[in-house]
Order: sequence, then C-alpha cells, then structure tokens
Amino acid sequence: MHLDIRNYYEVLLMEILRDEGLMEELPEEYLADLCCVTLNQLPVRYIRHLVDTYFFENYQELHMMKTEIYDALEKSRQFLKANLQKRLKEEAEIAAAQQI
Repeated sequence: MHLDIRNYYEVLLMEILRDEGLMEELPEEYLADLCCVTLNQLPVRYIRHLVDTYFFENYQELHMMKTEIYDALEKSRQFLKANLQKRLKEEAEIAAAQQI
C-alpha cells in the first residue's frame, strides 16, 4: 500500500527556497542542513492531497505559516553560521596546537 502523506510545512519551505532561487544557489549539503534545522523548529501539518489543500486553504492561515517558515529560516541561518564559525575556530586551534 502506498500512502501519499506529506508535511505541508515541508512543501511550503521547498516552495519558498525555490522562489528565492536558493535551491540552485546553495550547496546541496548546506541546503539539506538548512531544511532540517528549519523544519525541526516548525509544527507538523500532514496533508494527503496538495490540490485539496490549495483549494480549501485560508489565506490568513497560509500567511501565518509562511511567516513561521521565514522566521525559522532566519534562525536556522544564524545557527548554521555560528556553528560553522565555531568549527573553524576549533580547527584553527587544533592546527595551532599541532605546530607547537
């Protein structure tokens, strides 16, 4: 049996990333991390049929969901940037210690 069940926040996140050109612009590994960190901040809303969701969707609810996604995306970018800076600093400290 194949069930077509999806998380609507995931669908909307992919649409936002595609609309902003980030799907082509960002490295695949970074994009995967960005998506995971972002989706982990958001609630889950399962859907079966995307077409039905578009038809019955309330504009205010959709706007609220997209706002949540944009907020989570910004936090995710900051988190990943801080994590990268921390890792680079640690690597530099290890390299400096090995030279002694």
